[in-house]
Amino acid sequence: MFGKFARLVAAVMSAVFAFSLSTTPIQAQGKVLVGLSFSDFETPRWPQENVIMTDALKAMGYDVVSQQAGHDPKTQNDQIANMVTQGAKAIIIVAQDADAAATAVEDAAKEGVVVIAYDRLIATPKIAAYITFGLTQVGNGQADGVLKALGITAIDSTGKWTKDNPVNLVKLEGDPGDNNAKFFEAGQDEILKPYVDAGIVKVVARQNIANWDETNAVTAMENILTSQNNKVDAVIAANDNLGLGALQALTAQKLSVPVSGQDATAPGCNSIAKGQLTVTILKDYRVMAPQAVELVDEFLNGKTDPDLKSYKLADLTGNASLTGDVMAKYLPVTEVTKDNLYEAVVVSGFQSYDDVYQDIPEAEKPARPEATKAP
Repeated sequence: MFGKFARLVAAVMSAVFAFSLSTTPIQAQGKVLVGLSFSDFETPRWPQENVIMTDALKAMGYDVVSQQAGHDPKTQNDQIANMVTQGAKAIIIVAQDADAAATAVEDAAKEGVVVIAYDRLIATPKIAAYITFGLTQVGNGQADGVLKALGITAIDSTGKWTKDNPVNLVKLEGDPGDNNAKFFEAGQDEILKPYVDAGIVKVVARQNIANWDETNAVTAMENILTSQNNKVDAVIAANDNLGLGALQALTAQKLSVPVSGQDATAPGCNSIAKGQLTVTILKDYRVMAPQAVELVDEFLNGKTDPDLKSYKLADLTGNASLTGDVMAKYLPVTEVTKDNLYEAVVVSGFQSYDDVYQDIPEAEKPARPEATKAP
């Protein structure tokens, strides 16, 4: 099945490349400037997506200015304002804070700047579009992977876990300023609800982790283990950073329990290969980053993307006081465990064979793929 997905990725990327060759961007004096604004470059995927988008934009004839804000919302707003001052006609933004970034976006929109909210929603209808992955599906996959690892496959098939012997579950959620975090959590809770209602699963701790930071996750997990006297049976962590942080704290206490992640990072996938992290969610940014660039080009040339659909901002944020609609596009995700790690991550070319199987004994490694599939 993933082979078909990889071929679809390749087709999409080829189409984007062909589109870039056939489209001439609007120009006044010189090239049109496009800005890329990232919350940070500590998150492993952002520097890679910065390269993909920068290269794609330049190939299409645009000038590019790119900055990262070191997790500081004010710095990011100042950087966005500076891009507008420099004459940027469009800006792709990975927001550190959904609410804080809205101010900068609204100011940019007044100047006619096209703003694409990338991966993380910005809480204003003034964005031209929002492109991301299926957020609740991410949470669904995290909870599903952990439950299956516990031997729970259905409400009437829960293995050793009963109302008298429930799963003591910890949830480490993402940065509270990231709108995506609440939807990952909602997706997790959607899967967990029948088991929580039946008393099979007991959520003993739930904590948001600032900046999605691994060190913060270690500290949080250590404190939770102390408060629970180490009686923890599973951890749903919202991304690989948090999952790896939780594993550090668990390992120090000689505990081995199912732990989830997200993003299919090289360290996360290596941890899965070692039998540590249980599940991660692959969001193939090699597909999304070029599509964000294509959206910019379409908007600047007066075109519309047929895949964009209108959503109420209140529904996307969970904040009923917000009004207006947002055009959005959601891309599919893949649940990755040790069973499909090789095909989904290595053969597809998302992570390298050497990174995923680092420090794995030769006898336990799969054969190195003859040719890595890449978009």
